[in-house]
Amino acid sequence: MDQLIYAMIGGGQGAFIGAVHRMAAALDQQATLVAGALSSTPEKSLASARALALPPDRSYPTWQAMLEAEAARPADQRLDFVSIVTPNDTHYPIARAFVDAGFNVILDKPMVHTSKQAADLVAAVERHGVVLAVTYNYTGYPLVREAARLVRTGALGTIRKVFVEYHQGWLATRLEASGQKQADWRTDPARSGIAGAVGDIGSHAENLVATITGLTIESLCADATTFVEGRRLDDDASVLLRFTGGARGVLTCSQVCVGQENNLSIRVYGTEGALAWRQEEPNRLEFTTRDGPRQVLTRGSASLGPEAAAATRLPAGHPEAFIEAFANIYRGAFEAIRARKAAAATSTERGGRVFQPDSNLTYPNVHDGARGVRFIEGVIASSSAGGVWTPLDNPSQ
Repeated sequence: MDQLIYAMIGGGQGAFIGAVHRMAAALDQQATLVAGALSSTPEKSLASARALALPPDRSYPTWQAMLEAEAARPADQRLDFVSIVTPNDTHYPIARAFVDAGFNVILDKPMVHTSKQAADLVAAVERHGVVLAVTYNYTGYPLVREAARLVRTGALGTIRKVFVEYHQGWLATRLEASGQKQADWRTDPARSGIAGAVGDIGSHAENLVATITGLTIESLCADATTFVEGRRLDDDASVLLRFTGGARGVLTCSQVCVGQENNLSIRVYGTEGALAWRQEEPNRLEFTTRDGPRQVLTRGSASLGPEAAAATRLPAGHPEAFIEAFANIYRGAFEAIRARKAAAATSTERGGRVFQPDSNLTYPNVHDGARGVRFIEGVIASSSAGGVWTPLDNPSQ
């Protein structure tokens, strides 16, 4: 298997998520970091590159300088993808520029700030035939993929009700006033966008529902709240969901629940069965049939389907968790990137522009990212109007 080479934008010294992305990309030894523009400050960007032992000629002060230099390299030295791990406000201009230059992109969530930007990025990705993955990393867990298989194969019957929650407590006080970096940008409308908790963790909850159930939100009714005085964005939200086909759902997200860490959980109820999964205990999935006992499915069990098996690296009883799930998203994107390279090698249209990656469970793609942006906008619009039922636009993919 050929080794992919990539560059990172953002994720320099002191950045939590950049290190997570690098570990995820490296886990299966399929990709090597060779270039970077790692900070919004040129001096820190270059210092971060030195700390990661990147080659001096591929250590850049800005992402614009990197784009210009990397686009000019010969084909045999060209980056296979760029990983963008910057604050939300820079996602769109950076991703759009690299997509237009023909680069594959792996992008942190939420994908962009607005649905207009999202639609434009979808069109650009389809026009250039590149791969764009959005790192909704929780869909990489083996038992999330098993849950999706159970729903898809009819084990739950027709879905009637979904409950999903993502509760944290780290912003129960005005932490951003202390200068804490992660709190500072996540509560700043200029950088985070129109939503706080809804965009940061509510978008994960929405993506988990879509991945497991395959349901499409038809409309929603939301109450987004800011509990901490002086905070400029929501830190809590409750959302009622109506799905196409008649199912109903309840989604809650909060960053002011004292004592909660990363409590993402989901329960799905159908006419024939039910399932429940919790991110803080990711190697257990509860599955119950209408006339049978409750079963506890564990990661690594021989009875699981091929999707869960393919996402599993360790024998049963050895816990797999956050980094491995994140790496599964990267691995899915790597498969699509290699497919694009193979298509380019046999195509008369250089650069693989005829390639259109399929939507699948192995990585969230640009359409999933765009749907997440529409969800965020819908929640804020509904709440701002006093909690009115608000339809969501769901263009065909």
